[in-house]
Amino acid sequence: MSDTENKIPLRSEVAVENTWALEDLYATDDDWKADMERLKSMMQQACKYQGKLSQSSEQLLAFLKLQDDVTVILTDFINYSFRRADEDTRNTTYQGFKSQTNSLIVSLSSALSFAEPEILSIPDETLEQFYQEQAELSVYKRYIHDIRRKKAHILSNAEEKIMAAAGEMAQAPDEIYGLLNNADMTFPDITDSNGKQLHVTHGSFIPLLQNSDVKVRKAAFESLYSTYDSLKNTSAALLAAQMKQLQFNADMRHYDSALAAALDSNNVDTAVYYNLIEAVHENMDAMYKYVRLRKKLLGVEELHMYDLYTPIVSDVDSYISFEDAKANVLDALAVMGEDYVSILKEGFNNRWIDVYENVGKRSGAYSAGTRKHPYVLLNHNNDLNTEFTLAHEMGHAMHTYYSNEHQSITYAGYLIFVAEVASTCNESLLMHYMLEHCEDENERKYLMTHFLDGFRTTLFRQAQFAEFEHIAHRKMQKGEPVTKDVLNELWHELNVQYYGPDMRVDDEISYEWMRIPHFYTPYYVYQYSTGYSAAVAFSKKILEEGKPAVDKYIGNFLCGGCSKNPIELLKSAGVDMSTPKPVDDALNVFEDYLKQFETATK
Repeated sequence: MSDTENKIPLRSEVAVENTWALEDLYATDDDWKADMERLKSMMQQACKYQGKLSQSSEQLLAFLKLQDDVTVILTDFINYSFRRADEDTRNTTYQGFKSQTNSLIVSLSSALSFAEPEILSIPDETLEQFYQEQAELSVYKRYIHDIRRKKAHILSNAEEKIMAAAGEMAQAPDEIYGLLNNADMTFPDITDSNGKQLHVTHGSFIPLLQNSDVKVRKAAFESLYSTYDSLKNTSAALLAAQMKQLQFNADMRHYDSALAAALDSNNVDTAVYYNLIEAVHENMDAMYKYVRLRKKLLGVEELHMYDLYTPIVSDVDSYISFEDAKANVLDALAVMGEDYVSILKEGFNNRWIDVYENVGKRSGAYSAGTRKHPYVLLNHNNDLNTEFTLAHEMGHAMHTYYSNEHQSITYAGYLIFVAEVASTCNESLLMHYMLEHCEDENERKYLMTHFLDGFRTTLFRQAQFAEFEHIAHRKMQKGEPVTKDVLNELWHELNVQYYGPDMRVDDEISYEWMRIPHFYTPYYVYQYSTGYSAAVAFSKKILEEGKPAVDKYIGNFLCGGCSKNPIELLKSAGVDMSTPKPVDDALNVFEDYLKQFETATK
């Protein structure tokens, strides 16, 4: 990497064509501010319905329509301020916009908190009469049913108002962590064997761990984790605060646990969570074989945690420009049909994507949806990993696009449980395409290692995250201390359990939990593993059955939004996640690839 390539540009230095088109939402900041006033006015209008929702079908319908109108505007409003804030987390103007947005969200939530208790209070026979009187109300039947199924967990009007008003405080741990991790935290530079200085950032960390020079890997590893170690007390306090507020909400709403509360929001049984962890535990031998083979192929006496990302197949040019990555993704997803590919091209050509890292930019990658079009944040690093990240995030984007095109605003937002399915299905199809079109045996082995590594980081590693999160929450629920020492020890023990006897679990890895932002989205990470399992099943059907499977996947799943509960939605497209079978099948695929790779490297 040259000095020029290693230099992280300022936001002002990034070419416009490599930035997302937020002007599609608002041409100017003033337009955004105008919508803030508009939303405040609509909030006052909505408050006038308080106490009236059960009086007549007309009042109920009018309120639900107004609520939808608010959601349409609010989606653009939130996306503009949050996306602007993520472009450069040091920009105080847009951090201010984000703070104003969060305050408005809490105000809206508080103002509309009367709705669910009032809808719950409507007798069944009255509600049926309302449906007969107002045909348009039938559109909201599922929405209303979903509220009423949670009757035991919805509080009185006054209590709901208090819970909503406390929402801004509940967001504090996530907001503080984001600023600490993205804006305030910097890591010491390192030097390679030639004395060249290398910058350690969130974006460069994994590429540095892929370096063939073990000294670079070790130095990057120590640079990053020594910084987290220096903030261990703050990090532990933040995560403990996050867990306390989740437990408080679960207790107030009469759930048995924070896990039950989080999964009920998606209408998913806790058995799905436990099934995942149990299935992974029963297949740990496959991970241990993978670790043993990696150690053997690297030719090291000890395999360290910083050796998990470096390629075990050498002499392969892994440089992939963003243009090449887009071309490969388009070719790989041609199996999804012309309509799917044309929408992908529209996204590539019309600045749906913020492509490269810049100083202060939020780390990682994500996709966020609006009714106009999705927005994708990348930190593209011209390598195979970020090519797969492109496929992954555009899977989210396509899911959002199809849901918005085929569902009303009431049902367009798909639930978190299914959020990782479309993204990972794209990755699976890209891997199959690249293996099918690979003529060089060494490159083929390299791709297989990428698949195995991806499987490790997505299914096994996210299950490890999920187990850590749940154990920590249970300690909190029991009143046990959740300190830096407790969290460090728990994380270290899980790494020993998940990687087995051939891995040297370095002391520094004990701090890794501090750099996982998903712990601030409650019980999210397990869905990477379940989503990956469903995605492997869908990609297999698409490749084997062709158009019928594609039509079912797009028509029943991508277009489905939240028109059904997530388990039913997946089942209607051909995958039953209420059983452990998809997870077991996916783990079998991992073992098959591992055997093929082991044979190829003998």
